[in-house]
Amino acid sequence: MPTNTQDTGFKRRLFTAIVRFRIPIIVVFVVAALFCAVLRGFVGVNYNMNDYLPKDAPSTTALDLMDQQFDGAVPNARVMVKTQDIQEALAYKSRIAAVDGVSSVTWLDDSVSLSVPLEMQDQSTVETYFKDGYALFSVTIDAAKRDSAYNEIRSIIGPDNCMSGSAVSTAVATASTVNEIAKIAAIAIAFILFILIVTTRSWIEPVIVLAGLGVAVLINSGTNLMFGTISFVTNAAGSILQIAIALDFCVFLLHRYASCRGTQGSPQKDMVEALCKSSTAIFSSACTVTIGFLALTVMRFLIGPDLGFALAKGMVISLVMVFTFAPALFVCLDRYIDKTRHRPFVPSFKKFAQVVYKVCIPLAVIFVFIPVPAYLASTSPDINFYFGASHIFNQQTKLGQDIAKIEDVFGKSDTYVLMVPNGDIARQSELSASLKELPQVTTVLSYTDVASAAVPSEMAPDSTLSKVQGPDYSRLVLSVKAAYEGDETFELVGQVRAIAQEYYPDSWYLAGEGVSTTDLHDVILEDKEKVDVIAVIAVLVVLLLALRSVSLPVILVFVIETCIWLNFAVPYFTGQSEFYIAYLIVSTIQLGVTVDYAILLTDRYKELRQTQEKKDALLGAVSSCTVAVCTSGFVLVVVGFLLSAISTHGILAQLGHFLSVGVSMSLVAVLFVLPGFLYALDTLIAKTTLHANFLRAPRKQKKKETPHA
Repeated sequence: MPTNTQDTGFKRRLFTAIVRFRIPIIVVFVVAALFCAVLRGFVGVNYNMNDYLPKDAPSTTALDLMDQQFDGAVPNARVMVKTQDIQEALAYKSRIAAVDGVSSVTWLDDSVSLSVPLEMQDQSTVETYFKDGYALFSVTIDAAKRDSAYNEIRSIIGPDNCMSGSAVSTAVATASTVNEIAKIAAIAIAFILFILIVTTRSWIEPVIVLAGLGVAVLINSGTNLMFGTISFVTNAAGSILQIAIALDFCVFLLHRYASCRGTQGSPQKDMVEALCKSSTAIFSSACTVTIGFLALTVMRFLIGPDLGFALAKGMVISLVMVFTFAPALFVCLDRYIDKTRHRPFVPSFKKFAQVVYKVCIPLAVIFVFIPVPAYLASTSPDINFYFGASHIFNQQTKLGQDIAKIEDVFGKSDTYVLMVPNGDIARQSELSASLKELPQVTTVLSYTDVASAAVPSEMAPDSTLSKVQGPDYSRLVLSVKAAYEGDETFELVGQVRAIAQEYYPDSWYLAGEGVSTTDLHDVILEDKEKVDVIAVIAVLVVLLLALRSVSLPVILVFVIETCIWLNFAVPYFTGQSEFYIAYLIVSTIQLGVTVDYAILLTDRYKELRQTQEKKDALLGAVSSCTVAVCTSGFVLVVVGFLLSAISTHGILAQLGHFLSVGVSMSLVAVLFVLPGFLYALDTLIAKTTLHANFLRAPRKQKKKETPHA
């Protein structure tokens, strides 16, 4: 059987050497996988989104300064207990404050004197902490002891009382996500095994593919130790996405090897031929996926680089595996492929290809009119985006119910900490007065508020002084009636910053949950355009080099990018709120991953077009690629659905939802729309593709006119 003209001598020699040294390759990979399986237990996981703000973000800088100047951090939990007795509330406060990992607890007694009857106190201040038979405490929990502190506080207040806040969300996410991801992974692997059994002709082939994927995932998970700590997104979705995406590479090789078996005289030569024929599609697919993930690394929001580097590394490891370990395993177990052969469970897709041929041109024409409205809808300012962690648990969860109950009684509330230089008590007093004029500010706890502007700092009690004054900075603790995020919150943070700038130009620092979310909002919006542009340009360049064509990269990216816009246009019409980080991640993944399906179909069309007319080439490409495309595509759809259905973490659930819907759209577009563009633009593709060598259609001979008698 003649080899493809694109194969080089170097490529053939390399693959021949890999097949020859198959036993040492298998041993090396198995040992590496076992070693990395041990290392993965030492990789830390971070569930706090605010930790992934850039180091130079204003709120991050403020938190670093506060750690240096003060013992207590910004309150990160709200605890509400049902009580009508002040002494019982104080007893709760005392027990919560004694919990290991709790650095401070703020309640009504920190703002007013409880020796004075509550009826004679400022009611807005009283009702910030004590209202309708409930007491609300602002608690600061240390990150290092967050999980144990949460569990102990929960045991103190009991299941009928409520907790909320970023520390609580993070603790709940830490406990729930681990179990949920284990369940998702188990179901996903079972589904992959099922889909491989259905789409292959031997019982042993699915086992070989899963073995290769498992080795790659273990090596990638273990080598994540180089990062020290990974984000909850990377930990939860990284391995599952790697399996689903790398399955593409294995399936491409598997189907090529099946078509080459018995054609070269030995399993070793058959595999070399299969590697030579599939290497272009596999390598270009891996490059587009890897570059898509690397595009995430330019994000200032550090979850992007965290996920991008980990998955890009995983793709490289998977690519090496599919060119070394998987071929070695296939050749070693070749005899068992025949021994375990079974009847085909999937019918021929020739009739399906005929259907595609009939509808692809009309669908391509309709598709041309979709991009503009889809893009406008997906980027509409009317879509409600979430940027922080305040909405990650809905009201079907215990935490979501607690949040709703606290807000029903006390409303939305947050705590900001404003730090200004020491030394000018009068100016601090004026600043405090200006801040109190903001309607959302309910209380301000500062030196001038708890003591007096006329009292020298050296005469103030140590307990009071330590809360509000550090070696170089004083702080004002603001209780505000505001959500952790939203347009009103972003506006309020801007107003507080403007007032601080007026009194202390360029020498103030502001921290708080809403402040961090405001910075997240600003940083993520900056990342959006940058990531999209880099990903599209990079994928275009890879396709240009891989397909050696000017027109094909534009066609492929146009089809997939339209599906991405269509995917994220749905919330505009349904009114669904989006987590912006899920939007960013999925849009990049969908481009990098699903363009692989387009590459496979296009590469096969180009190959067949050299010996067949365009109709036959199109029918052959669709019928031969549908199984491979659907195998990996269905796996990604199911993985996304499982994340969406099982995960209680809102960001992970929505990431799964958009992944499932987006991949489904891309599958439909690749199988039904892309063939229409390939067929209609066949002449343009031939002229703009290097060494296309498309078979020319025979010229029709003109009939000679017979002279009239």
